[in-house]
Amino acid sequence: MTLIPYAELHAFADGEAPFTGNPAGVCLLDDYPSDDVLLGIASSNNLSETAFLVPQGGDRWHLRWLTPTVEVALCGHATFASGAWVFEKGLVTGDSAVFETRSGDLIVRKAGQDRFAMDLPAIPFTPADPNPIVVEALGAGAPVETVNVNRVHGADYQMMVFADEKTIAEMSPDQSLLKSAFTNVIVTARGTSADFVSRFFAPASGVSEDPVTGSAHCTLAPYWCGKLGREQLSARQIGPRPGALIVEPAGDRVLLTGRATCFLEGEIRL
Repeated sequence: MTLIPYAELHAFADGEAPFTGNPAGVCLLDDYPSDDVLLGIASSNNLSETAFLVPQGGDRWHLRWLTPTVEVALCGHATFASGAWVFEKGLVTGDSAVFETRSGDLIVRKAGQDRFAMDLPAIPFTPADPNPIVVEALGAGAPVETVNVNRVHGADYQMMVFADEKTIAEMSPDQSLLKSAFTNVIVTARGTSADFVSRFFAPASGVSEDPVTGSAHCTLAPYWCGKLGREQLSARQIGPRPGALIVEPAGDRVLLTGRATCFLEGEIRL
């Protein structure tokens, strides 16, 4: 029997409120098993992403992310959770944890009690026409603005901007129709509870709705900072399970700061 240290952490928790933020599984491995085993673990966890870490020495880990159905090229909240856990376990000797990934080196630093800061690559976007199937599936009328976002999880990506926070909060998409469009969608608006709010629907990648999506904020941050003419903004991802963070674009990178709390830990037995 193989025992794999495992934890579930809630990344970008919404203040002190329990059961908020984005749950991520984190597995600490000696080496990677087969891809089928990794996918089996991620599917059994049934979280939007499970992170798999292999120590490289010197506060460095190799990191891979899997949804219940696919491996992805970038996952912010599971990287954030991974950093929080290795700090909590006393596995970091310096001031930062470095993760070697398909998206380059990603760094998580301590930023206070239960708070961490993570540096991710900005994800570019270009003006676009809205996918009509996505608009129909969202059921909220025509967006104010639409952009295409560089692919992250394999499917096409669009970000749609709507008039107000209430529209975002009340969305109840037709998930089957949205999946048929093979397009993941970030929906966003100016906020009343934060500078901007968002939700992220990704049935094309096996995730109906992701609670707080780090990678989505790699597009949201430069977009809204450009629109509002500010260098730092507060953000909330709303919906059934809210979360909060501070975003700060810096050239081709985005700094995300927020809370991360450990919900459970134990071991996976294979």
